[in-house]
Amino acid sequence: MTTRMGAPRLEIDLGKIGHNARALHRLFGARGVSVTAVTKAVLGSPRVAEVLVENGITAIGDPQIENIRRMKEAGIEAEFTLIRSPMPSQTRQVVQYADISLNTELGVIKRLSGCAAEKGKPHGIILMVELGDLREGIMPSELGETLEETLELNGVELVGIGTNLACYSGVKPTEENMGELSAIADRIRNRYGIPLEVISGGNSANYQWFVSTPDLGQINHLRIGESILLGRETLHRDRIPGLHTDAFTLVAEVIELKMKPSAPADAGCQDAFGNRPVFEDRGTIRKAILAIGKQDVEVAGMTPRIDVEVLGATSDHLVLDAKDADVRVGSEIAFDVNYSALLRAMASPYVTKQYRDASPVPAEISVPVSVPEALAQICEAQVDSCP
Repeated sequence: MTTRMGAPRLEIDLGKIGHNARALHRLFGARGVSVTAVTKAVLGSPRVAEVLVENGITAIGDPQIENIRRMKEAGIEAEFTLIRSPMPSQTRQVVQYADISLNTELGVIKRLSGCAAEKGKPHGIILMVELGDLREGIMPSELGETLEETLELNGVELVGIGTNLACYSGVKPTEENMGELSAIADRIRNRYGIPLEVISGGNSANYQWFVSTPDLGQINHLRIGESILLGRETLHRDRIPGLHTDAFTLVAEVIELKMKPSAPADAGCQDAFGNRPVFEDRGTIRKAILAIGKQDVEVAGMTPRIDVEVLGATSDHLVLDAKDADVRVGSEIAFDVNYSALLRAMASPYVTKQYRDASPVPAEISVPVSVPEALAQICEAQVDSCP
């Protein structure tokens, strides 16, 4: 039996994460697409990484080299990819701890080359191509120069190309931009006679494209984080059929419960964060104060699991309308978290992390084992993009 820890705490159900990882590994693998599981939101937790590996994931990605180092030193056996272009000041550590890195700057690749040659440890390079999201990536018209010079360097090996969508500008993966990436891959192979093993089409936002397009082209790799951890695609945050969306539970404790006005008599000044809050006057309400705040979590990403309403927060207090809920001082209230709330709660030193080992998967949660089966489940769920 797991002993309950104090609040605030984040309860992490490793069984549900493992189920999601296994389901997506089988689903994408059914069409020849390999998965690198992204551990960014769990800060490279070795406990989570171990579960990923146990459920078929052989590659793990993280944007922080410190997280990759932590997982490697904990004995996690996987192929590790740094999924953010390396900082020049960290290239030596990147070569030491990561097998592959995503890159956009030739100067950084040259530094990686020097470190790799010095250490005698080959390092894989994936060149990221800009296809519309306007975050990281080499413009397609400028890719040739970077690619040619990379091929001439010692110590590094060009293993593939990739792109990233729907993170910064909300540009979604489509048959057009995925087709463009495939076409670029074909041109590189034909011109330079290299295998170009990895064509990385993106992230959890690629799910709807994957299950709806009849031809994946050259795309054979995705970097998946939120879909594994929270069971959702990331264009509309719809639940992926057969996956758990509640592997993480944030728990906070009530430290005050009183009848109070819902709106202040005079609120003309800024709050602690420089905003001018606006209040709805609901009269007198049961107002609950919880011992958690913006320092610990993205408050907008918390959804209570009981009938209460989040009204707002300061750095260390969360304010709720407790309505008629059965709560009192000392009660604990559980919340679902979205990706941004999970990121911040994992990073907060004041939120205890409590891991629950592989819990039984409820019978009604089935694992989609093929694309046709997944498509059928999506149609049953009435997802708009059903073909």
